[in-house]
Amino acid sequence: MYDAVVASAAAQSAIDSSSPPIVDPTAPDDSREDHQVESLSYFFPAHNEAENIEQLVAEALGELPRLAHRFEVICVDDGSTDGTGAIADRLAAEHPGVVRAVHHGVNQGYGAALRSGLGAARYPLVCFTDGDRQFRIADLAGLLDRVREPVDQSSPALPDVVVGYRIKRADPAVRLAYARVYRACLRLLFGLQVRDVDCACKLFRREALEDIRLTSGGAFLSAELLIKLRALGRTVVEVGVPHHPRTAGRASGADPRVVFRAVRDFWRLRLLLWARPREALRTGEPALRPPDDTDTQAGGAPA
Repeated sequence: MYDAVVASAAAQSAIDSSSPPIVDPTAPDDSREDHQVESLSYFFPAHNEAENIEQLVAEALGELPRLAHRFEVICVDDGSTDGTGAIADRLAAEHPGVVRAVHHGVNQGYGAALRSGLGAARYPLVCFTDGDRQFRIADLAGLLDRVREPVDQSSPALPDVVVGYRIKRADPAVRLAYARVYRACLRLLFGLQVRDVDCACKLFRREALEDIRLTSGGAFLSAELLIKLRALGRTVVEVGVPHHPRTAGRASGADPRVVFRAVRDFWRLRLLLWARPREALRTGEPALRPPDDTDTQAGGAPA
C-alpha cells in the first residue's frame, strides 16, 4: 500500500508547479469523486513568506475541491514584517468563508503558529503544510487515503494521526545533519519511532487532540505533540510524501536561537516525564484552544 501511495505522490509532484486555477468550493463540480472526505481544515504557518503565500493559497483553492466537499484554508501569520499579514487579509477578503487569516502581533515561534492553526481549525479532519511551498497540496491525498484505512491488519480501528515523511529531503546539508541527530535523540530518550518527526505534512482527527496539552512554542512542538498523542493511546501511521526545494523566501530552521529553544523544550519535557509523568501530560495549553491573543479574519462560515 505504501508503495502505491508513494508512487501516486511522486506522479502528482511532477505536474507543473505553476499556480492552478482557483475553484469555488461551493459550486457544483462533476469531477468530484466519491472518495473525497466530507470536510477538511487546511492551515499553514507563515513567517515572512510574502513571496509564497499567494501562490500557496491559489494552489490550495485549486486542489482542495478534489480532496474535500467542504474545506477551509487558514493562514497563520506569525508576526511577519514583510507584508505577509496584509496579503493574508486580502486573500481572506477575496474568498470569504473559505480563506481565513490568523495573526500573531509579534513572532512567537513555529510551535505557537501550529498551535494557533490547530485551535482555529473547525472541521473534523485537520491538516497542515508549511508556508514555504516545499510540499504540494495534491500530495495530501495520500494522507487522506491512509486515514480511512485500518491501522493494521489486526484491528479495524482507523488511525488518529497520519504523519508524512519526506521521501527525499530537499534541504541543505546542515539541516539534514541536525535532523539525524535529533531523530536519534528522540528515539533514544522518548522511544518515538517516527522516521521524520518534523515533516511539515501531517493530518489529524480533531477529536484525537481534544485532551492534548502542549507547552512548546518552538520547533519542538511537533515532537511534543506526537509524544503526548502516543502516551495517551492515539494511533499514528506514516506515509511518504515528496519534498521540494524552497524557491522563495528564507528558511530559519537552522537559526541557533531556534535550535537552542528546541533543545530547552526537549529536556524540559524529558525531565518532567521522568520525575512526574502524569503531570507532564497535563502541563501546557490545550492543543485546540482558540487563539486568544490573535486577530482572526474570516469572511463567514464555510459553505
